[in-house]
Amino acid sequence: MSRPSHRGSSRSVRSGVALACVFTGVLAAGAVTGSWPEAADGVESRVLASGLSRSGGTAPAAEDDARRLVSDSGDRWSAAYTAEEYEQLRRGLEGEYVGTGIAVLRTADGRIEVAEVHRDSPAERAGIAPGDEILAIDGVPLAGGPVTDVVSRLRGSDQAEQAGPGSTVLLELARDDRRWDLEVERARLAVRSVSVSESGDGVTRIEVSSFTRGAAELLREAVAEVPDDHGIVLDLRGNAGGLLTEAAEAASVFLDGGLVATYEVYGDERALHAESGGDTGTPLVVLVDGGTMSSAEMLTGALQDRNRAVIVGARTFGKGTVQMPSEQPDGSVAELTVGHYVTPSGRTVDEDGIVPDLLVGSGQDAEEEARTVLGGLEAGG
Repeated sequence: MSRPSHRGSSRSVRSGVALACVFTGVLAAGAVTGSWPEAADGVESRVLASGLSRSGGTAPAAEDDARRLVSDSGDRWSAAYTAEEYEQLRRGLEGEYVGTGIAVLRTADGRIEVAEVHRDSPAERAGIAPGDEILAIDGVPLAGGPVTDVVSRLRGSDQAEQAGPGSTVLLELARDDRRWDLEVERARLAVRSVSVSESGDGVTRIEVSSFTRGAAELLREAVAEVPDDHGIVLDLRGNAGGLLTEAAEAASVFLDGGLVATYEVYGDERALHAESGGDTGTPLVVLVDGGTMSSAEMLTGALQDRNRAVIVGARTFGKGTVQMPSEQPDGSVAELTVGHYVTPSGRTVDEDGIVPDLLVGSGQDAEEEARTVLGGLEAGG
């Protein structure tokens, strides 16, 4: 099976507004996926942010211009930031964050465990491993508080001033019968938004965790390396969105031109189109769940409407609004909804989300179902 090469191809997307973003609520995503990256307030670029995405940081004592505007708007997806907070979030969309490199989860019995340790991070160099329990942070026991508070304390965003690279956090850890204290340095880390795994059954799984800047190009490079006799499972489970234009560029990887979505900016309709020359021949299945949100839903809807992929999994979250930043006179930034996006067939995803072509029940293995579907596509192709 032949596949056009994507190396060196143009990354431009014919869009009306280069800065147009879709923001999502990462608190909702964390509740669905169960695992919280250290960058859960947007710094891992799943989102720039919605009003739901704050992770327990210290709020300014006085209400600034952005907070007043957001409060008056009644916009459920709006958010207000000081200049410093917004700079942190902007860095997130550029694919970097400050932290130790730990993702955490709360177990069924209430313990805080390390779910993932990012490669080449301070946490990995310090010997922290998935499954380690975090008992306390900076001497404060983790008893019953929200997971978002744990994330905030790991990153240092609970302090009067955001902790920067080189600052440290003291962790009390437990593994089996061992308990120990460990001081871990924070560093500026790069987000790994695209990961690839291959299996012996002719399947390449490409997971896109967020649409940070450059994610589409990483996806393009990953697809270019897929063996000719493999099909692709594009895993968007838990992908809470990011930059709208990156998701549109991701659609260009699998489409040969044509409409990706339309959206509004204060009533003025704009369109996002795929570039020509995408890979339209490789069998493609997209995995989604309730944590698939915003621009990830836009990509899913485009591939489904254009009959490019079979969608497998659970109904997506249902957020089809577009937000844009507005700097206020005092330097604070308000994110307000400017419109909604619509899939190529005219569907909106607000509230209802996207229903997969094959719904997978809670007791079923979604990835195994995707592989079965992909096998049928390859046999029929």
